[in-house]
Amino acid sequence: MRKLFILAIVLCIAVGSFAKKTQDQPNIVVLFVDDLGWADLGYRNPLFDTPNVNKLSEEGMDFERAYVATPTCSPSRASLMTGKEPVRFQMVRHISEEDKKTGRNENKYHLWDRDPAQTPSITRLPLEEITYAERLKEYGYYNMFVGKWHLGHEEYHPIHQGFDEQFGTSNHGHPTSYYEPYFRYASPFEEGQFPKDKYLTDILTDKAVDLIKNYKKKQPFMLNLWYYDVHGPHIGKKELIEKYEAKGMEKRFANYGAMVEAMDQSVGRVRAALEEKGIADNTVILFTSDQGGYFTNYPLRGKKNGGNTLGEGGARVPFIIYYPGVTKPVKCAVPIQTLDVYSTLVEIASGKDQKDPQVNGVSLMPLIRGEEVADRDLFFYRSYEDQYAAIISGDWKLIKYRSGNYELFNLKEDVSEVSNLIFVNPKIANPLKKKLQDWEDEAVPKNPKVSF
Repeated sequence: MRKLFILAIVLCIAVGSFAKKTQDQPNIVVLFVDDLGWADLGYRNPLFDTPNVNKLSEEGMDFERAYVATPTCSPSRASLMTGKEPVRFQMVRHISEEDKKTGRNENKYHLWDRDPAQTPSITRLPLEEITYAERLKEYGYYNMFVGKWHLGHEEYHPIHQGFDEQFGTSNHGHPTSYYEPYFRYASPFEEGQFPKDKYLTDILTDKAVDLIKNYKKKQPFMLNLWYYDVHGPHIGKKELIEKYEAKGMEKRFANYGAMVEAMDQSVGRVRAALEEKGIADNTVILFTSDQGGYFTNYPLRGKKNGGNTLGEGGARVPFIIYYPGVTKPVKCAVPIQTLDVYSTLVEIASGKDQKDPQVNGVSLMPLIRGEEVADRDLFFYRSYEDQYAAIISGDWKLIKYRSGNYELFNLKEDVSEVSNLIFVNPKIANPLKKKLQDWEDEAVPKNPKVSF
């Protein structure tokens, strides 16, 4: 009897510990901005007013060297969701809209006329790929998706990829306008559902705030707010445009400034909702972007499009994690990639190191805890133009062109990538060339069977 009594006490303690662990699982909010450049935030460029993101940077860990493995719309999202380098499942470009009225692409692959390699690129995130939403669901999370998906049409939407609910999700890569009509065809909204003067970013934010304020489930939630903002067409929030024109910005750039501030207002509203709900201290916030900005990214060279998207201005993005009670307000100079989000969120949700064998990213939790991490090389691949692959190894970056040219930069001494050292530093260049080629041989599918 005494042994049974002791066993019962042990079981009670174990169950209690498990319950406490479940209750302590933090909520998670992922804020993913479209085309927001590394330099397009107020604390890096005073032309922009972003007090809420500034505050997030001050309170959280700001990763100053965060990169996208394939900096372009769809692959960036796929790598975030899966933790995999997108080239491994043949997504090397954005998903095109075969049917302009629905945004659907029934062909599994598509080609890009100007791609010198004519590389097939898949037109949906395959359902067999494991997403972090699916993993978090295993750990008891309720998953909500709001906004831009751009990873396939209806059969491949978020609700089929681990999310319990979705809102504002279309097949399109960008809206027609940020005011009604938001989408000319195949809109996720009913006609007249919102006032005509309602800004699209505010509609998505309203839904995110509503989820937070009215959430009553016992399980933790994971909210993905993936903005269409600040992707073109560059149509700013009307009441903010004049403010940026007064700063001397010409019309299109003033609209862009107003878009950035509208996004920042959204971040502030989400954080305020968490505070009002009383759950801010148990909610992790992750903020990042899918590729470099469309305009200047000074002092970084390169941008979205323009033939140098693998330059720092095209591949480096804002990246902040705020984990109350865990992160310290520091700037982190360790190079990371957005595909590290998968492993990081899985470790946050489970309390254990993520061991999925298919994942290329790593958990950022050791860095967040202030620990040392092993050095690693970061690889990049996209297939639009002559420039197509790159490797970052510590302070060094090698960029490769299909025409046979290479560029070599020391990012510590030359963040603007002005001095190409490819011919003056072969002791660095040659090993990096071999590393990049070995990675291509391993990661890039050879003669894949494709159907159009």
